[in-house]
Amino acid sequence: MSSVSKVTAKAATSNGQRSEGISIGVILRFPADIAEELQRWRASFGDPMAAVVPAHITLVTTTMTKDWAATQRHVRDVARGQEPFTVTIAGTGSFRPVSPVVFLNVEDGFGDCVNLHRQLQSGPLERELPFGYHPHVTVAHDVAPESLDEAETVLKDYRATFPVASMGLYEHDDNGIWQLREELDFGTKPDHDRGPDGTAGAR
Repeated sequence: MSSVSKVTAKAATSNGQRSEGISIGVILRFPADIAEELQRWRASFGDPMAAVVPAHITLVTTTMTKDWAATQRHVRDVARGQEPFTVTIAGTGSFRPVSPVVFLNVEDGFGDCVNLHRQLQSGPLERELPFGYHPHVTVAHDVAPESLDEAETVLKDYRATFPVASMGLYEHDDNGIWQLREELDFGTKPDHDRGPDGTAGAR
């Protein structure tokens, strides 16, 4: 997912539905220093997506929905029920031969990611996935086999730990770019649920 710029909603009908549908995804973003480091590594393996896809953990992969309002409420509800947690990424793995992907493993936070995925990929986002969900951080995709080998070897001792306190709801726009629609803090009330003094109501 490439863009982190916030965009406004496209025109929708009064009930929040869109006849043409909208493609969305939900991810965990990384601290800037770690994201930049992993972007440099990904570029070094010749992955052309390094320049446009920042390091992240996908919670919901590309999923179509025709009801944006229901989807937004759903994702907000899941975010409110999730407490911040710690993620540790360490060592490499691969989806080869099924898919030409080398990734960093998620250690700490693996269960939290799985639980978030299970909750998110329900309701308006429920669908059958072609593969089981496996939290990971892609570092090389669809490059030459020797580059995949290099990525798996060079980063086998890589390790980073960081806190995660929010998740991003993205839209796949008409130009094929992922646009951030809303960054949702964990364990907090949305603005419209806050009192006149700015504090959240009872949870």
